[in-house]
Amino acid sequence: MAQVTLSNVKKVYAGGVEAVKGVSFDIPDGGFCVLVGPSGCGKSTLLRMVAGLETISSGEVTIGERVVNQIEPADRDIAMVFQNYALYPHMNIYDNMAYGLRNRGTPKDEIDKRVKEAARILAIEPFLERRPRQLSGGQRQRVAMGRAIVRKPQVFLFDEPLSNLDAKLRVQMRVEIKKLQRALGVTSIYVTHDQVEAMTLSDKLVVMNAGRVEQIGVPADVYRKPASKFVATFIGSPPMNILPGLVDGHGIVALGDTVLQVHDLRDDLPPQMPVEVGLRPEDIEIVSDDDAGSLPFDVEFIEELGATQLFHGKLAGQPFVMQAATGDVPAQEGRLWITVDPGKVHVFDPKTGVRLGKD
Repeated sequence: MAQVTLSNVKKVYAGGVEAVKGVSFDIPDGGFCVLVGPSGCGKSTLLRMVAGLETISSGEVTIGERVVNQIEPADRDIAMVFQNYALYPHMNIYDNMAYGLRNRGTPKDEIDKRVKEAARILAIEPFLERRPRQLSGGQRQRVAMGRAIVRKPQVFLFDEPLSNLDAKLRVQMRVEIKKLQRALGVTSIYVTHDQVEAMTLSDKLVVMNAGRVEQIGVPADVYRKPASKFVATFIGSPPMNILPGLVDGHGIVALGDTVLQVHDLRDDLPPQMPVEVGLRPEDIEIVSDDDAGSLPFDVEFIEELGATQLFHGKLAGQPFVMQAATGDVPAQEGRLWITVDPGKVHVFDPKTGVRLGKD
């Protein structure tokens, strides 16, 4: 096990295309870091540079005490779990898991011990004599994880390992991966575009966009205090509502004819400065029309999700979504009056997208 440190890591392809633009962060020994972002943001490229499958244009990657830029992938003491399982179809499960150890000259008794222990941990002991084609997708993913576990590496690397599974199995495997990583205590880097996976798995969350890091933090902090409009709308489901507004004094923004109190708003912003106001759908409260600061929300249709309902409509002339527990709000179209806690109002610069908070 080891700490992983990335120092100003860049990847530039032929023609000057920058895929990764100076990324720096560290993952403590035994930590679980998730890289999340949309397709093409550079997260998989970054993971592949840690693995040694992509050359590093500049900067340094350190695993433990070693700078590994010039070290071959096989010598970096890492194990990778891929999206497509990458199992040998002509080998049984036992041999798939043992293959890498045999290539390294590991004694036969040690191989047998490691394979059977990994199979026990992953509940795939009954399948060791089967071929990959005889297993379900979830079972094959367990085999791929077992092949990584038997290596006893310093670092696990996961490249969207659950994206080929159905929704129910993804939830199950997500829980198993987190429990397994905690039990083994191996430093792990996990790449996904699924923000739910990112929030539930990570100790440290790295949100990427267009080759850059938008925000780094524990999941709860990234969710509650997004550093930019991009993070605010990417993390959270349904995504945060964004509405145009104007600064209307210290700690006050105007949405149309109504003003909102904002606890976390910089004091140096000039009056009438255009801003973008972020309101999470689950932070909305229903009030009466004569409550101070109430906003008129015109509901156009309601989406039933079982335990919750999504109310879709318009607020201040803009598309708006409110989330409520089923039965808490009358399920009917028409006008509702809403408000939001001043501590849960987010304000962003419309030009840069940066959060206009006090810290």
